[in-house]
Amino acid sequence: MALSFHAGAEAFLAVVVMVVVALLQPINVVEAIIEKSGGCDYFQGSWVFDVSYPLYDTNKCPFIEKEFNCQKNGRPDKLYQKYKWKPSDCNLPRFDGQDFLKRNKGKKIMFVGDSLSLNQWQSLTCMLYTSVPNAKYTDVRRESLSIFTFTEYNVSVMFFRYAFLVDIVAEKIGRVLKLDSIEGSKIWQGADTLIFNSWHWWLHTGRKQPWDFIQEGNKYYKDMDRLVAYEKGLSTWAKWIDSNVDPKRTNVFFQGVSPDHTNGNDWNEPQENCGTQKQPVSGSRYPGGPHPAEIVVKKVLSRMVKPVCLLDVTLLSQLRKDGHPSVYGYGGHLDMDCSHWCLAGVPDTWNQILYAAVLSQH
Repeated sequence: MALSFHAGAEAFLAVVVMVVVALLQPINVVEAIIEKSGGCDYFQGSWVFDVSYPLYDTNKCPFIEKEFNCQKNGRPDKLYQKYKWKPSDCNLPRFDGQDFLKRNKGKKIMFVGDSLSLNQWQSLTCMLYTSVPNAKYTDVRRESLSIFTFTEYNVSVMFFRYAFLVDIVAEKIGRVLKLDSIEGSKIWQGADTLIFNSWHWWLHTGRKQPWDFIQEGNKYYKDMDRLVAYEKGLSTWAKWIDSNVDPKRTNVFFQGVSPDHTNGNDWNEPQENCGTQKQPVSGSRYPGGPHPAEIVVKKVLSRMVKPVCLLDVTLLSQLRKDGHPSVYGYGGHLDMDCSHWCLAGVPDTWNQILYAAVLSQH
């Protein structure tokens, strides 16, 4: 039976609406990179032994933080440095630091987040520096802002420590985590490439908790479900991106959620933590399943209008139970660090994928 004019018009309108909605959807970096790389998903794969690794010698990076330099801190094994991420259907492009600098000549690249952003920033500066070892650089640290500049290329690679992305403000009642305030954006506004990260500090309690109250609108809370608070804070950040970023001028990435390995139940070794691990989880599946914060990140990004490239590094990092400083980090044998990563190590792969994303945009 032929459609009536009215029914046909409704059907046509529905198709138009679907097309418009599709066009307005944010570009997912997984889809974008897959398309540009001939259909390969860089985020699905496994870790393989490669004798040519690591990508650089940490001892040749004089500026690296002590907390990430596990070999200098006495870690006796080196096997964790010899693993390369191998996507299931292709290879990651080999990192070319000189090419990266040339593509970003005259630009400002900024990591914004917590110490996992510091981890990735340190990795990238080391990867770039060892690629052009004779290049002059400056390394300036000012409270929460660190600026590493390759003067010959006029490229600044910066790190701004802002763990929640939203603000913490001292008020009469105490320190207030403001879920709908983002004044810190004044620091990162104007950068050419932004790589954001936030998660680990949302879990802190007791003395490590840097706030006394949570504020949303006019209401103050002593506490709330941390995943709920995380989603609300990320939503404020997402609204800022949608309202303030020009995609033609600024590339925006979200680092994804870096997992910890404090509980061996997650990889079927109930009595263990990262301190005893010498090898990655084999295969392409993590027994502990998806990370709950990763689910929140994808939910928030799916609602955005402006394109944000998700560096979906959670699974590949979950498989690396062996890559943490453990007792060979900042606190030495007084502290078990199963959250940060040794360098050279896992964050180098995050930056290889960042480089692949840069290539996919040109």
